Amino acid sequence: MRFFVDDFEALWDEARRTLARFVGAAADDLVSVPNATCGVNAVLRSLRFKAGDELLVTDHEYNACRNVLNFVAKESRARVVVAHVPFPVRSDEQIVESVLGKVTRRTRLALLDHVTSATGLVLPIERLVRELEARGVETLVDGAHAPGMVPLNLRRLGAAYYTGNCHKWLCAPKGAGFLHVRRDRRMLVRPPVISHGANSPRTDRSRFLLEFGWMGTDDPSAWLSVPEALRCVAALLPDGWPQVMRRNRELTLAARGLLCESLEIPPPCPEAMIRSLASLPLPDATVNGRAHILHGLDRMRDDLLRGHRIEVPVFPWPAPPKRLLRISAQLYNALPDYLRLAEAVKHLLANGASRNGSRRRT
Repeated sequence: MRFFVDDFEALWDEARRTLARFVGAAADDLVSVPNATCGVNAVLRSLRFKAGDELLVTDHEYNACRNVLNFVAKESRARVVVAHVPFPVRSDEQIVESVLGKVTRRTRLALLDHVTSATGLVLPIERLVRELEARGVETLVDGAHAPGMVPLNLRRLGAAYYTGNCHKWLCAPKGAGFLHVRRDRRMLVRPPVISHGANSPRTDRSRFLLEFGWMGTDDPSAWLSVPEALRCVAALLPDGWPQVMRRNRELTLAARGLLCESLEIPPPCPEAMIRSLASLPLPDATVNGRAHILHGLDRMRDDLLRGHRIEVPVFPWPAPPKRLLRISAQLYNALPDYLRLAEAVKHLLANGASRNGSRRRT
């Protein structure tokens, strides 16, 4: 009881200040959420749309967040407009043209990834936010993968809403995410759970902080660990986080090059669009003419894990039987890891496993 009543708020404030410095934001504009999907829910389910409004998204958007957009659109009789972003893709310009080409006078909000989950593309988010704002369209940025992968300055970015995860590249525990709301929009956004802060008589804090700061008794350990995660990872290399990001990107590019050469796959996007994630198209996967999917992932993921002890996602994207192999890099990875992966994938493809179906290993 003493922790929640006397200690928690000061600890929460300090954790927010630490993370805010890292992402280039004012601490009072940033709150904790369990993950980026909760942040997207908080924003989309707080805003009010009417029949005929258009909500813009790309066809690379993370499925959970796309589901939120679909739900809100159906409830308000708004329309989801999907911008097709090609993959393979040649340049940022293709992405900008695809998104802006779908903007109309009815467009109210754009939900855009900063780093796409399945395809691993770093979108030209600063330009997109700027161009959309010039057309009267606000942007909700799904930055789930961005913190710790790309340098962030949310003040300069200027998006109305930005949400991200700390359990990915920052290596904090799961359950640590954040939502940043531009100050002029804070009064519009309510937390997913309405609790004591909604009628708090306090005047020393904004309603934004009061509502998001107490959504019921929970274990805040993951969020309160974020400052230590930032410190710990930064201490692993002499130049701290800038070196961590550079090293992970360099390893990802080297690994992608190795896999492209080994599997005879042309690079699907320029190096400038890659940071610490990269996806490669694989041959179609079919079993008796149908894609073979387990738990939302292609069968090859299961074969790689069980047969080769390699954990790597293989996505059915954009839809079965098409699929992508996605690699990532963190400080504990080294290039021989990806050589093992290349050899395992070649073996599976050559032997027909994961393509025409293989007996599940036990």
